[in-house]
Amino acid sequence: MAVKLITSLLYFGIVFYLGWKGWKETKNAGDYMLAGRSVNPFVMAMSYGATFISTSAIIGFGGVAAMFGMSLLWLAFLNIFVGIFLAMVFLGKRTRRMGLVLNCHTFPELLGKRYHSKFIQGFSGGIIFFFIPVYAAAVLTGICRMTEVSLGLPYEWMLIGITAILSLYVITGGMKAVMYTDAFQGTIMVGMMVFLLGYTYYMLGGVVPAHEAL
Repeated sequence: MAVKLITSLLYFGIVFYLGWKGWKETKNAGDYMLAGRSVNPFVMAMSYGATFISTSAIIGFGGVAAMFGMSLLWLAFLNIFVGIFLAMVFLGKRTRRMGLVLNCHTFPELLGKRYHSKFIQGFSGGIIFFFIPVYAAAVLTGICRMTEVSLGLPYEWMLIGITAILSLYVITGGMKAVMYTDAFQGTIMVGMMVFLLGYTYYMLGGVVPAHEAL
């Protein structure tokens, strides 16, 4: 238990430092909304991946796959391959160039200026405004349930505490704080997923026996 607490405190300490770093580097609206348009490619990739493939996918897909079969994990693969890799390769540069030319700070603003439509801008902004909180609630639920099980702390305490921490660095540090902390979390997720996969195969005697056991 002591190791878990020390690890958790170290993790939150790094998160607070990265949030503070984002806050220190935020000087104007472009920094706050777009991270100054000058983020390291690794930070951008890990941040986007951690946002797109978060607890809803890792914990949620894992649990559902345990109930209905491993073939369901193809959804996770397609999310990563189509939603991240192909999107970045084929649409990333063009979207960035268009955003620079049109001087846009948000995606609804980009759509509105690209198609000269206030309706599209308002409609897409409304979709984000109403449905992102639902997604965020699912992610928070996954985080809090995971910490409840691993640390033995009440779910309600974790919900309030983690929400407060997230709100602190998102509101004060803007996009830079979000991307720095997301990149850190994404790196942890990739490392631990690779470790868990390899360790599972090792414990169950190889790839084929592990899949048969699962």
